[in-house]
Amino acid sequence: MHDDNSTPRERSAVDLGNEQQVHWDPTMSYGEYLDLAPLLACQNPISDQHDEMLFVIIHQVSELWLKQCLHEAHAAARAISADELRPAFKMLTRVARIQAQMINAWEVLATMTPSDYLAFRDSLGQSSGFQSYQYRELEFLLGNKHPRLAEAHRRHPAHYQRLHEVLDAPSLYDVCLQLLARRGFELPEATLQRDWSTPYTPSPEVEAAWSTIYRHAERYWDLYELAEKLIDTEYNFHKWRFSHMKTVERIIGQRSGTGGTSGVAYLEKALALRFFPELWSVRGEL
Repeated sequence: MHDDNSTPRERSAVDLGNEQQVHWDPTMSYGEYLDLAPLLACQNPISDQHDEMLFVIIHQVSELWLKQCLHEAHAAARAISADELRPAFKMLTRVARIQAQMINAWEVLATMTPSDYLAFRDSLGQSSGFQSYQYRELEFLLGNKHPRLAEAHRRHPAHYQRLHEVLDAPSLYDVCLQLLARRGFELPEATLQRDWSTPYTPSPEVEAAWSTIYRHAERYWDLYELAEKLIDTEYNFHKWRFSHMKTVERIIGQRSGTGGTSGVAYLEKALALRFFPELWSVRGEL
């Protein structure tokens, strides 16, 4: 028998060799920190079909990534408004990396065959990804402003109010154009002060400003880098939309979507949407 002068916390550690120890009785565990119990209790397929679990998890994970995208993109917009571009660059880079993860998720879902999906499709009722309020907020934040799209969320007052707050505020692109004006570029007043809830109308003056930035990158390096971060964001958004459309086409063909949309045809139309139009059109002008 020997004296044990160790603390209760030290006695709870198990020596694994190589000077590594695992604490089996920590004050806060991994699961507690991440709140895993309620998180892992959220996967509740309605049918008894094996593949419905994958369908639920893919979409829940996508919503978690959308939450992080919103966290980063809103913070980037605030940083740009404050002329703090370097933190905004990091945040927008992170959004692009998250989008890459979301694109890869479609590859996992594509392992589901048409018969796999049809076995539980009726369990979805009228629920649809079209009704994702986080996705809608991200579109509004990036600049796809269409008030009618918020109406799908009218039955949920908190989501509806939040969407209107983002709808009625300047988009990420709007705050970038306001930055260009502060830096001395001549932009139309109708571009800088307008009804933020309406779709943005491309402007020759805005394209000319971006053209100057691209032609004189060494002089406007931070604005040049900002332009490329925006392009990265939209480029990956388009890839996500394309992967979504092709996965849906692979699984349900030309069937209508569960939420009443036309399915693949609706998703194909979405591919034509632009958040930052002059950043694309200027490429043909340079």
